[in-house]
Amino acid sequence: MFSRIVEQKLAEAVARGELDNLPGAGKPLQLEDLSHVPEDLRMSYKLMKNAGILPEELALQKECVQLQDLLDACRDAGEKEKISRRLTEKSLRLRMLLEDRGIGSLQTFRQYGNAVRSRLESGTEN
Repeated sequence: MFSRIVEQKLAEAVARGELDNLPGAGKPLQLEDLSHVPEDLRMSYKLMKNAGILPEELALQKECVQLQDLLDACRDAGEKEKISRRLTEKSLRLRMLLEDRGIGSLQTFRQYGNAVRSRLESGTEN
């Protein structure tokens, strides 16, 4: 029943020309490679990505990468100590979060985490 209503609304929109000249019209779809995301997490990953939200563990990983970059570039000993302390706190929080969720030891999550870490370190965000 629901699919019939959707089909009807789409047909009406096409008839009115509302779907003409859409961005990307006539071009092939650019399908996203989600092979690095565990199958059971793909739908939630897409929803969160489309909403511009990072899961807490990924946000923490991203912060850790940024703090490590700051630490590597820092020349002031006092500032280096502050950054190192923040990096340790974030890393510990990340480990605790993963343990609480029971996902820190899963092989799939480790592979996913490595893929995310590689993308963050290379500066590409898709």
